This record gives sequence, C-alpha cells and structure tokens, in this order.
Amino acid sequence: MKAEMISEAGEIVIGLLVLAGAMISALSAFGLVRLPDVYLRSHAATKSATLGVLFILAGAFLYFAIYLDHISAKLLLGIVFVFVTAPVAGHLNGRAAYRSGVPLWERSVQDDWAEQLAKEKDRG
Repeated sequence: MKAEMISEAGEIVIGLLVLAGAMISALSAFGLVRLPDVYLRSHAATKSATLGVLFILAGAFLYFAIYLDHISAKLLLGIVFVFVTAPVAGHLNGRAAYRSGVPLWERSVQDDWAEQLAKEKDRG
C-alpha cells in the first residue's frame, strides 16, 4: 500500500514536471514568434526554453530513477550542459547583434550597452 502511494506520487510529480516543461517551451515558441526584436526574442529563446528543457529532462531523470532503478548519467550531463550553455549562447548572440548594429525596438526605454561601448572607445 505504501509503495503504491509513492508510485502514484512519483507519477504525479513526473507528469507535472513534463507538463510544466512543455508549457514553458510552448510559451517560449510563442515569444519567438510574437516579440518585436532580436534581443527580446533571444531572451525568450534562452530563458524560458532552457527552463522548459530542464523540467522535461528532470522528469525523465526521475522516471528512470524511480521506475527503472537507473541513474542516467547522460540525463544529468544533459541537464548540466543545457543549464550552462544556453544562457551563455543567448548572451553572446545578443552581444553580437548589438555590436553589428542591429537596432533596438523603437519602444525600448534603456540601452545600457551604449554607455559601455562609448567608454571602451574613449579608452582605446
């Protein structure tokens, strides 16, 4: 009876993780389509897609751990790899777009990099 309750709770937790990951990933895809400039799209792609993928991988890891009694090193490495590389890649894409002259959205209210680049030009 007790093992049955743990099994049901595990199914619910895994299901909620995968569902949350899928919903966050769908929201990310919607943001990629609807947001107006490359910087906001990059934010949607890196922040929410990373969280969505991490939730789905965490659900898969828990499934293997609870139901198959297998600790998957590949899933753990996948979680770490996505967690480390996706935000860095998004930042570098935004930085490259900014340095190559891609304009901000006309309703953007703050441009922090303009001051930084002006200081770098004054120094060099």
